[in-house]
Amino acid sequence: MPKFLDAIAGFGVTFSTMFKKRITEEYPEKPGPVAKRYHGRHQLNRYPDGLEKCIGCELCAWACPADAIFVEGADNKEDERFSPGERYGRVYQINYLRCIGCGLCIEACPTRALTMTNEYEMADDNRADLIWGKDKLLAPLKSGMLPPPHPMQPGSTDEDYYRGNIKPVTEDVT
Repeated sequence: MPKFLDAIAGFGVTFSTMFKKRITEEYPEKPGPVAKRYHGRHQLNRYPDGLEKCIGCELCAWACPADAIFVEGADNKEDERFSPGERYGRVYQINYLRCIGCGLCIEACPTRALTMTNEYEMADDNRADLIWGKDKLLAPLKSGMLPPPHPMQPGSTDEDYYRGNIKPVTEDVT
């Protein structure tokens, strides 16, 4: 008789959950909310005038424990300037097949050029498309930003950029 009672107790658990309302997420059609501080895909940021914040120092690549980041720096030229200062990241790649989302690259960046957004949909059916270059990682241009290469704002130094004293470009300034 005790074995029969054990079976009834087990069925009790089954019956108690059978009639509860099901919670189903309709993910592709209706994505759920994402926490504000969720760390998803990376983004290379820009200054308010459109110049890139990345200076090609490669500290993010050195900090990455999964070896998922490749940076190749190059020197800025006066007629072809991509970032304030001497250097910029000519090649910037993140291999999302290797990235573990730890955020150590974000902590290592001295100019806050690299941050993580809360976008999480990065799946693909082709391995080559999961290696993101600068074309996919750079933040989009906002109003008042000029696409690089262009000179720094007149009368400003690279220190003005790093201190946040640069404003968006007005329409009449080129």
